[in-house]
Amino acid sequence: MNKDSISLLYTLFADLLSYPGGDLLTKTEACLDELRSVHNEAAEELEAFLGGVQNLTVEKIEELYTITFDMQPVCYPYAGYQLFGESYKRGVFMARLNEAYRAVGYSAGEELPDHLPVILRFLGLDSALRQDEFCQTLLAEGLIPALEKMLQPFAESPNPYARLLKALQLVLTHTPEKEMSHA
Repeated sequence: MNKDSISLLYTLFADLLSYPGGDLLTKTEACLDELRSVHNEAAEELEAFLGGVQNLTVEKIEELYTITFDMQPVCYPYAGYQLFGESYKRGVFMARLNEAYRAVGYSAGEELPDHLPVILRFLGLDSALRQDEFCQTLLAEGLIPALEKMLQPFAESPNPYARLLKALQLVLTHTPEKEMSHA
């Protein structure tokens, strides 16, 4: 498998968008280190996220994550839900994701296949995989539009996770593969 800067960033963002643990600040710093060399604006958003969580206890960060993404969430972190709601189309989307995952020996584990961190980890597996037509379409017509919808409830919100999602959006929409593969 060919891992590159984008693969690493996708994996780091997946970690940051998963349920937080005591290593969230360390993971955020690692993501910042990688991001600073390839996308200043996204790095600024991630620094704002770090500023919003660095003085919180692990319990408060977990509570913030739960309020944001889990229990009656501000934002559902599921691309298919964002694109199609609870409809047949979401089911088709998830089936296609599972098919693509199986083709490369990847599994969503206990999570739904359209969960944002699951998709990011899949896209981070291999730089050649991202050149595949399915993955290009997944990014352009799935992940990027879903992120736009995920960000809508955060308009003018002080929630630090809005800044994390914005940083990811900037990476996905404004960082050409070729630039990052040489970072």
